[in-house]
Amino acid sequence: MDKKAIRARLEALRDDLVALSEASEEARGAVDLDQTKVGRLSRMDALQQQAMDQAIEARRQTDLKRIEAALKRLDGDDYGYCLRCGEEIAAERLELDPATTLCTDCAAEAHP
Repeated sequence: MDKKAIRARLEALRDDLVALSEASEEARGAVDLDQTKVGRLSRMDALQQQAMDQAIEARRQTDLKRIEAALKRLDGDDYGYCLRCGEEIAAERLELDPATTLCTDCAAEAHP
């Protein structure tokens, strides 16, 4: 396992998520409800878009927490081991998601 490459990938993922979060900050802001500027349907569309942007940001923040936790595990030599059973996580699984915490068997049990 090339820890430097894994760290670089996790840090790049983190940086990308932070940049996306900063770029979409305005879209998650308050929606102007002035009826003289926009019609009712336009306001409803704006509110719906705002809700979707907020949900995307919540997911982004969850992903950031997963990445930070993976970086901590990497520092503590716990990286690559299942948090539930302690077995080694397959390299292919880590390649797909370097922040994963469960081996395939435990993940299947958690989400049948």
